[in-house]
Amino acid sequence: MKHCLVTFSALLVAASTYAQGTVNFVNKITGTLDARVFYATATDPLPADASYSAQLYAGPVGGALVAVGAPIPFRSTPEAAKGYWIGDARTIPGVAEGGTAQVQAVAWLTSLGSDYAAVKAAGQGGWGESAVITIPTGGGLATPTAMVGLTGFTVSAVIPEPSIAALGLLGAGLLLIRRKK
Repeated sequence: MKHCLVTFSALLVAASTYAQGTVNFVNKITGTLDARVFYATATDPLPADASYSAQLYAGPVGGALVAVGAPIPFRSTPEAAKGYWIGDARTIPGVAEGGTAQVQAVAWLTSLGSDYAAVKAAGQGGWGESAVITIPTGGGLATPTAMVGLTGFTVSAVIPEPSIAALGLLGAGLLLIRRKK
């Protein structure tokens, strides 16, 4: 019995030594958090649907924010659920259990790429990001912390690239104008 108690105590100490901070990566908790995400259209913003993905970027206060976990698609049904994703607990590297972390939610049009950083670097729009917030973390025996303070944001409209035919017509028009002079 004594050996079991010593072993159990050693396991608890080891687990708490390696515990890292966790957050609940969701943007809707009834009565606590409502950070709906929209995408820009020619007329009005619409709630993001399953053609968009969300990703958590997080890190220690003062450190670099890195992608944490896999991207999550937005909900498509019912209509009232659009603009929200079904999240889960995410462990933030470099942040201790009960520590403080900086977090940011990002979203992008998945058809433009499977990675937020690549879509943003392409410069065609179709991406958006929340403000960076600082929150305490859960972890170990404590439940993951909700991202209270997260606000909704809008994914920018996609800037279409001109087609080859349109560029050809533009070039031909310029040649005709130059020929007349």
